[in-house]
Amino acid sequence: MNSLIIHNGFPLLSFLIFFPLGAAFVLFFYGGEKFARYWALTVTTIEAAVSLLLLRGFDPATVKFQFAEVHPWIPRFHINYILGVDGISILLVLLSTLIMPFCVLASWRSVKTRMTQFMFCLLILQVAMVGLFVALDFVLFWVFWEFMLIPMYLLIAVWGGPRKEYASIKFFIYTLAGSVFLLVAIIALYLKNGSFFIPDMMWQPYSTPFQLWVFLAFFLAFAIKVPMFPFHTWLPAAHVEAPTAGSVILASVLLKMGTYGMLRFCLPITPAATLMLAPYILWLSIAGIIYGGFTALAQHDMKKLVAYSSVGHMGFVTLGIFILNSKGVEGAILQMINHGVTTGALFLCVGMIYERTHSRELRLATGVGKFMPWYVTFLAFFALSSFAFPGTNSFIGEFLILAGVFKENIPLALAAIPGAVLAAAYMLRMLQKIIWGGVDNPDQSYLSDLNFREIITLAPFLVFVFWIGLSPQPFLDLIHTSVLHLLEQLHGMNGAHVAAALLK
Repeated sequence: MNSLIIHNGFPLLSFLIFFPLGAAFVLFFYGGEKFARYWALTVTTIEAAVSLLLLRGFDPATVKFQFAEVHPWIPRFHINYILGVDGISILLVLLSTLIMPFCVLASWRSVKTRMTQFMFCLLILQVAMVGLFVALDFVLFWVFWEFMLIPMYLLIAVWGGPRKEYASIKFFIYTLAGSVFLLVAIIALYLKNGSFFIPDMMWQPYSTPFQLWVFLAFFLAFAIKVPMFPFHTWLPAAHVEAPTAGSVILASVLLKMGTYGMLRFCLPITPAATLMLAPYILWLSIAGIIYGGFTALAQHDMKKLVAYSSVGHMGFVTLGIFILNSKGVEGAILQMINHGVTTGALFLCVGMIYERTHSRELRLATGVGKFMPWYVTFLAFFALSSFAFPGTNSFIGEFLILAGVFKENIPLALAAIPGAVLAAAYMLRMLQKIIWGGVDNPDQSYLSDLNFREIITLAPFLVFVFWIGLSPQPFLDLIHTSVLHLLEQLHGMNGAHVAAALLK
């Protein structure tokens, strides 16, 4: 427990977990669509505001887990309720809480049936997302990992599009298969350590064969969640069929559970296996970047385009993680946040045009710039961010990742460059069609521009696009110490010369 800074005051992390859980069950007793909307908006706004208190008491100079809470749960099996945050998880917790009020606003009119149940699912998802990023007991972590599946499945299966059954079942089966590998790794580590306390499992002298098997189990579980190429096939279907709020949560937070797991478990628990297998994962990341870019370029459905772009963007994240230097890892963590902001906003934009045209086809949305100037202004900035235009948030993340890769392996870095070019190609193509179109645009004169609620929904995303893009230092300061400690331990146990040799 030396890795924890016990918090004896208000149990902030427990509040962030259980407040939306209690609020969700209120909806069982007070029905009505209007009440459900305003109740969910109030609860998620309070949750977002309270989560900002983490910044007030967080010390970025320490590598220990802060705001820690420790309570016995099942003592016979050494299972405890242990929570805490560090520099690797704090931004992900804040992303999970701050994005939810806007998911509620995005569903204000687009959800036509079972509004109470829809908001119930959103609140339950909030519980799982926050809990997963703060859990420091492996059983608790796995409970939240599994807990997320049911509400996300329901969002797709009940409120999804025409192929919702197919998409929801595919999502559930893929993610559940990954969970089996995760459970196997957890049991193996418990048999070795006699405890489920995650920090105690880190930096232990496990044998290399043991590390390889545990790493592979972890990696399969997390690669499916990211999803990395070639485990990505569930993602486009889930994104396309999910309601707008479901797509936003999926892109902004749920995909990050995979990359968070790689950082939290693969590197510190199986460092030798990480160094041995990193070169293969790096090239797998390159394959995902190129594949995602080319596939997105071929799409005529806006939602599919944004969905496939996520495969490429998350490829950059895994590239930064497994290059195993400070620039790459810091860039990867920042890019996790950037992707959540930018891609979440793009899915909101797609949802807003779908509400008006009842189609996601680019050919039916051509030339709307003349009638929806506010809409295309927001869309343009988010598209620029998506392909890492200088001055936007994604530029900082991708720049750090590529700087880290160039430092270790120039051919690998050069192989990643086409991915950035492809991102510009498919985003500019989409912008050109939506803003101007051609000489045979469909009649768009019936379209109305964004209303006040929609502007309020998109504006905070735009603020973060430029805040991180123009002043990233406060965000990097939060993660810097934890990243340095992680890499010092990794290379200290295995030798920096080994890492350099493997990455050449």
